[in-house]
Amino acid sequence: MTLQGWALILAFVAVLLALTKPVGMWLFALYEGRRTPLHGVLGPIERGFYRLAGIDPTAEQSWRRYAVHMLIFNAVLLFFTYAILRLQGGLPLNPLGYPGLSADLSFNTAVSFATNTNWQSYGGESTMSNLSQMLGLTIHNFLSAATGIALAFALFRGFARKNARGIGNFWADVTRVTLYLLLPVSIVYALFLIGSGVPQTLSGSVEATTLEGAKQVIALGPVASQEAIKMLGTNGGGFFNANSAHPFENPNAITNFVQMLSIFVIGFGLTWTFGKAVGNTRQGWAILAAMLTIFLIGVTIVYAQEAAGNPMLHGLGVAGGNMEGKEVRFGIAASALFSVVTTAASCGAVNAMHDSFTALGGMVPLFNIQLGEVVVGGVGAGIYGFLLFAILAVFVAGLMVGRTPEYVGKKIEAREVKLAVLAIAVLPLIILGFTAIASVTQAGLAGPLNKGPHGFSEILYAFTSATGNNGSAFAGLSANTPFYNGMLGVAMWIGRFFVIVPMLAIAGGLAAKTPVAQTAGSFPTTGPLWTGLLIGIVLVVGGLTFLPSIALGPVADHLAMIRGQTF
Repeated sequence: MTLQGWALILAFVAVLLALTKPVGMWLFALYEGRRTPLHGVLGPIERGFYRLAGIDPTAEQSWRRYAVHMLIFNAVLLFFTYAILRLQGGLPLNPLGYPGLSADLSFNTAVSFATNTNWQSYGGESTMSNLSQMLGLTIHNFLSAATGIALAFALFRGFARKNARGIGNFWADVTRVTLYLLLPVSIVYALFLIGSGVPQTLSGSVEATTLEGAKQVIALGPVASQEAIKMLGTNGGGFFNANSAHPFENPNAITNFVQMLSIFVIGFGLTWTFGKAVGNTRQGWAILAAMLTIFLIGVTIVYAQEAAGNPMLHGLGVAGGNMEGKEVRFGIAASALFSVVTTAASCGAVNAMHDSFTALGGMVPLFNIQLGEVVVGGVGAGIYGFLLFAILAVFVAGLMVGRTPEYVGKKIEAREVKLAVLAIAVLPLIILGFTAIASVTQAGLAGPLNKGPHGFSEILYAFTSATGNNGSAFAGLSANTPFYNGMLGVAMWIGRFFVIVPMLAIAGGLAAKTPVAQTAGSFPTTGPLWTGLLIGIVLVVGGLTFLPSIALGPVADHLAMIRGQTF
């Protein structure tokens, strides 16, 4: 580890903290439906959309209606993308003449982008036409991210409102988030990337002559526009197979730093928005403190492990840290930081190959996803995932002080606790269950390219990433098979929507309640004690469930490395 590496990490955190309140204020304006400086230009477009679609943006929806509209919206988009991918060969903007995708790969990809997972069982530059990239995939990058933020707004209203039947209007929330946040920021962001050297063209490729005189065909396309929303919306699906390790997606250290910031910035801002919504910004800062603590612990472990390197190579006289699978232009510190950022935020973009990390270095990204998007999480999904754990934390605190648990003025009763447990239990049930099936079936065992515990880790990481809607991978797994495309697709859908529906039910129940006054017997939910309890609940409830699987995978892999054992 170097001083320069730690300076990068500290600078990253400092810039994020400086941006948290301004971004949170903008999000709060959208949460309330207030006018922003962009309304003068974009307001007519918003109103025109409502008239065209026959939507009354002021009409409140119950949690059931909100959930039904959200599910129908995402299902229609899924089928739309599936059709584009299947028919790709006969559609325009296909300069390299790629054929349509197989049924199982189309299903996997459509579900992946609809759920904000962006898992890719294919190489983008060798599989997807420009039309598929722009219309089939990028549209989800905007709308799945907007859906996540809209759902967070719905839960905020559950805590903030009293004796209310509605939790907002899904269509108004999605429209405002897309029109006044994601779209304008992505335009500016894409222009910055173009200026940094990221391609933005409808050409399929260009031929270059190497220094040796050989001819090389280099894939091109509308990369910058997809890259911007890929990061801002914590989507992660790369235009190129190498993702953000590719110089056309991530040319230099400055773009790398900005990409990491854009992955986290909305998630950080939503914590402040939550505090403002419930009338106490200290509530938001307390959640952010818990998120940041877990994140920094993860960064420290990964950076230390990757900087220490592989003792087996040291024994052969190869000194230094672990640079396998990393870009020289980024180095160990930036690669370690990026890996923790992208898995703490359920983004899935990578600038280094996690499969090539040391055993414990690769364990942290895996564990981040298994915690259930709560370290910072995807846009919207992180904060509502963390609030589910907050409900469990106040329940435990209520048992300790002998009172009915309360959080931000709302009593947390049996219904909320049961629904929170139901939502949280989805991840271990699907991750461990599907990993077990893949580990004992011929089709599942045909996937990993490595043997021993690392091969098991590849399977475990795949189902963790899919169910946790992250999208990154231990790239040693050959996942483009009917078995994995189907199983991972089902895991992605369950991991997204089987968490959302119980969460919306909680929001609806809380909105209908009458706030209770805080008394001397109430458990404080803004100080260090509360932050520590939150961290403990996340690690114990969210993490210990996976301890046996982690022991069979990364821990066993680490012990084998120390002993000099290979497979």
